[in-house]
Amino acid sequence: MSAQTYLAYDYPLLSVFWSMLLFFLWIMWFVLLFRIVVDIFRDDAMSGWAKAGWLVFTILLPFLGVFVYVIARGKHMGHREIAQARAQQEAFDAHIREAAGGMGRPSSADELSKLSEIRARGDITDEEFRRAKELVLTGHGPAEHAGSTVRTPGR
Repeated sequence: MSAQTYLAYDYPLLSVFWSMLLFFLWIMWFVLLFRIVVDIFRDDAMSGWAKAGWLVFTILLPFLGVFVYVIARGKHMGHREIAQARAQQEAFDAHIREAAGGMGRPSSADELSKLSEIRARGDITDEEFRRAKELVLTGHGPAEHAGSTVRTPGR
């Protein structure tokens, strides 16, 4: 019998299932351990000594430390994670609003080109064009003073 055939007889399907299950549980325990270490540092209500104590406890006696931490402080782990996710989302939204803030209003060059097109069509007089151009160049765009500077056709 070859070595591969012998291994197939010696390691049945149920043993493969149990090995995979144990491997999965081992990986999940490491994920839980790392989440607890992150939660220890994330918690602002805990003092530095308490953080150090929990960290030493989870490192020196990992299984016991993780289970005791989950029992003692696990109730608020989710709340702290949600609060941190909200804070990150709000910071991201504020950054996007700040970055897109300059895009909401057209530039002076765009406004001046629109004004010259309106004058070329004959919708406004030269005097109205001069006043609107003055407003654009001083920083008070025609959108804010549209009623006093630009006439719409048909009025």
